[in-house]
Amino acid sequence: MQSVQWWKKTARSSNRGAHNKLSPGLYDQVIFRYLVAAVLVSLVPESVADAVRLSEKYHFEIPQQRADKALTTFAEQANLTLIFPYDKVKGIYSKGLFGKYSVEEAIAILLSDAGLKMVVDANGQLIIVKDNNSQEPADMPKKTKLSSAIIAIISSVFSSHYVNAQDNNSTVEEVVITGIRQSMQRNMDIKRESSGVVDAITAEDIGKFPDSNIAASLQRVPGVSIQRNGARGQPTGITVRGFGGDFNETLFDGRRISTASGGRSIDFSTVGADFVGGLMVMKTPDVTMSSNSIGATVNVMYPKPFDHPGQKIALSISGGMQDQSGTIKPTIGALYSNTFADETMGLLVDVIKSEHETEANHVFVSGWQGGRVRPCQLTASCTDQELAVPGSIVSWSQIQFGADQNQTTDERIDGRIAFQWKPNDQLLVTIDDNYSRQNVDSFNYGFGAWFDFNAFRNAKQDANGTIVDFINLEDVMNLNAGINRSLLVTNQVGVNVKYEASDNLTYALDLSHAKSELNPNGQNSADNMDTGYGGTLGCDMGVRIVGDSSNTLPQMSTYGPACDKSRVNDPSVIGTHVLVRTRQENSDTIDQAKFLMSWSEDSLKVDLGLAIVDDNFTLQNSNTFANNFWQTWAGYGAPSGRSTGVILPSNMPRSFASTSNFIPGFSGNDALMPELLVYNPMDVYSYLEGLGNPQTQTINGYNYGCCGTNYVGRLDLALDPGSVQDISETTVSLFLKVGFVTEIGDLPFHVNAGIRREQTDVTSKGVGRVPTKLSLSEADPTLLTTTFSGSQPISTSHDYSFLLPSIDLKLELTDELHLRFDASRTLTRPAINLLTPVLNVGSLPRVGALTANGGNPKLEPLLSDNLDVALEWYYQDNSYVSGNVFVKDVTNFIVEGTQRQTINNVIDPSTGLEAIYTVSQRVNGPKARVNGLELAWQHLFGETGFGFNANTTIVDTNKPYDRNDLSQSGFAVTGLADSMNFVGFYDKNGFELRVAVNWRDEYLLQFGQGQNISEYGAEPTFVNASTQIDLSASYQFNEQLNVFFEGANLTNETMSTHGRYDNQLLDVWAYGSRYTLGVRYKF
Repeated sequence: MQSVQWWKKTARSSNRGAHNKLSPGLYDQVIFRYLVAAVLVSLVPESVADAVRLSEKYHFEIPQQRADKALTTFAEQANLTLIFPYDKVKGIYSKGLFGKYSVEEAIAILLSDAGLKMVVDANGQLIIVKDNNSQEPADMPKKTKLSSAIIAIISSVFSSHYVNAQDNNSTVEEVVITGIRQSMQRNMDIKRESSGVVDAITAEDIGKFPDSNIAASLQRVPGVSIQRNGARGQPTGITVRGFGGDFNETLFDGRRISTASGGRSIDFSTVGADFVGGLMVMKTPDVTMSSNSIGATVNVMYPKPFDHPGQKIALSISGGMQDQSGTIKPTIGALYSNTFADETMGLLVDVIKSEHETEANHVFVSGWQGGRVRPCQLTASCTDQELAVPGSIVSWSQIQFGADQNQTTDERIDGRIAFQWKPNDQLLVTIDDNYSRQNVDSFNYGFGAWFDFNAFRNAKQDANGTIVDFINLEDVMNLNAGINRSLLVTNQVGVNVKYEASDNLTYALDLSHAKSELNPNGQNSADNMDTGYGGTLGCDMGVRIVGDSSNTLPQMSTYGPACDKSRVNDPSVIGTHVLVRTRQENSDTIDQAKFLMSWSEDSLKVDLGLAIVDDNFTLQNSNTFANNFWQTWAGYGAPSGRSTGVILPSNMPRSFASTSNFIPGFSGNDALMPELLVYNPMDVYSYLEGLGNPQTQTINGYNYGCCGTNYVGRLDLALDPGSVQDISETTVSLFLKVGFVTEIGDLPFHVNAGIRREQTDVTSKGVGRVPTKLSLSEADPTLLTTTFSGSQPISTSHDYSFLLPSIDLKLELTDELHLRFDASRTLTRPAINLLTPVLNVGSLPRVGALTANGGNPKLEPLLSDNLDVALEWYYQDNSYVSGNVFVKDVTNFIVEGTQRQTINNVIDPSTGLEAIYTVSQRVNGPKARVNGLELAWQHLFGETGFGFNANTTIVDTNKPYDRNDLSQSGFAVTGLADSMNFVGFYDKNGFELRVAVNWRDEYLLQFGQGQNISEYGAEPTFVNASTQIDLSASYQFNEQLNVFFEGANLTNETMSTHGRYDNQLLDVWAYGSRYTLGVRYKF
């Protein structure tokens, strides 16, 4: 008998001998009618049904349910193989089984009054057959006429063949499904049997997860959409039912994972998917695990050695290439798992090393400034008197326009080790360690033109007030380059102990320590350089808006030195300007403990427990703003009529990148600069430092007005005191959950009710300082220099507690038709980095654009009262239709309020008046309701191998965004968008093909843009509608060897965003397509 997993089902023979004993007609009938549920958790002798094994006692936790599900769970928990006729047991409900029983005792209880019995064939195989001496079971649930007729026909055809085969002592054939269909059937079974609203994604086989990125797989789930990273284009986050980012919690094997980002959500690109066992998306809470997500809780489950007994080895090698990059990068993974010491110990080790290279093109407007334009600015000139009068015409104008190309290399190593020890039937100890190390290096180069609102002339507006054409007087042109390096190291160590004190009582203790560090020891930084021209070479630059942000780029009408386009990259006029160096160090440490006591008897189960989570987040940023070194060589140099800044030497390495068809599918590419200047900012730094110490000699081009005597020839960084954060959060939770199965009439009724109380204490520390003076920069009249007061430590504390109840009800109207009702209260805590007590004033303010950003340690979590009603119809194997209506009433929304105010009475030297800052701070505010409908349909076309999985989500809210609201306190629910996902597949004879289409409508991403200086509060960022098509294929040559191919974004879809109105483009990214070819081998 071959070893197969319990979920493998009829499709292809794994026992050729049995095939030879059956006629072709009988063989087809058996394949079509027979469901084999087999679990083999260890390599055991073939005579598994000997007297010793049958009398051995096991601990069972099997609620009252359909007999086919109960027998499947029974076989899994007893570590044996069991064969039963699916149509004979499908319509029967088993008894509940909780406690310690022998195999014979357990089967007797499960199948009492069911008209079935267990027999042992000549080969020692356990088989469930009809008990001809028993009466027809009295507890069979009601069925529809259609389902009864279908079952009757199938049963009558199958019964005679099955009896004949048994009478002839033929070996019952063991047949299995593998690949896509196996995984989808398993996912459907999990959804069907879950107490709440749950969707699952499971690996098709060990080392064979459906997608190379976890977020990409999650978007196949109803109500789930993905969010992509700017420069890399990889899926990094998810949105569930319109709630993205921190509204969703991600757990690793039920534990919180540290992130070092300062938020609650994780970056899914940091998680290797190759050896993930499965994902659970819980849209209703399980109080024993968490109630800390308004969107969903995602549990990433990793395999353990006892999940796959015996020795298992899996290898994976692939090469991936993004078409724009053209470079093939490898991914190599290996997994080893084994159980030993008489099956009392197990060890699993896996490691994955992956590399990705991406070239992404980017066109941007860094923000749209809401304000009021003066009537004279609609003409060619303004007098000083006219400019002294505040504007009167509502308008929105670009703050900066530019384009760049980004080359990013992402290298990641994931390692995991899990050890299990089970010295007896009562005790199981699991020790595991998850490790991840990700290096991301990005090189970008391009141009950016900053605009001064007061310098606008010949401005033209559309009906909404957007300035769609203008001239900006004597504008400068920055030719930018930057190298950004980051290192993220995460490690989580955990111990789990499970002890079965009796047949009814189980204790579990879980302890873990996780630490995530971004740029530990400050070893990585971002190094950026602005070069270019301005001053006497400034240009009255014009930019036109001629179309929608989804397909049209802003178009520059004039640019170049003194508006000479032919000299745009002339090396004789390109001089140094602002240099920005930053180094950010974050750490996030989470210690957690959970104790769980479970008691069960018959169909009743009670869980009681305590959980403690301690989270400490620290951050500090060093940069060239803190010491004013950003302007040491600013000014562009002599060709621009400036005494500061130096011309780049002609022998400095440089090249050019074409902007031809820069953003595919968009008009306006021909209005960009024809070429982007490519240079290494580190070469510029080396050249500038090589000029020597300006304190010991006179160096032409050095900005002697910037830094006193602090700059001695090295472009060092200094700690920014206002960035320092040290935030601790401790949460203690008590929870209780009760579940049981009863009946309403003759219909099985599942009840799960729980309550969770959480007490949270927050301590927030930072370093505060205020501006004491603003000075005009001698190198650039559009920039200001800030002088600060001394630094003072600040510390505050806050606490809150909430009671979070939940109830899940499921009524089985028929075997195939289930009705669900779920009600709960959940919460989402504010991002931990928002809890800083410090108001941080920007160190690089521009004239007319003074900003400050403050934290709020008193922020309360968002609360949501949730209601779900779902109807699910499982009309055949691997096929179902479901509909789910949900309502979420959310209070305490966190909004970014802005106000214009003075700070410390400092004077703005450009006006001679008190400086007006736009101050942003998060506050708890309004409430809103979100309503939605999820529809899903999964269907398999018989034995053809073809099938599909389709879903759509429609969402709405009573707080949509109002474009006409010009108040600074405007509010709307972010993230809401209708979406549709379709996966069509073929899976037969070892060949798999899957095509996925994912569409998401336009949605409000956030309040806030690259620059937040609008008079009308934080301006919105919308994401345009998009459709992405992916393809994957594989061929299984034999049980060991599999060759696979993946293609992502086959149609070269772009991602674009816009501001308040559709023509206010903010960003558009072109990522290109990515292809992967590889092999998997297991033995």
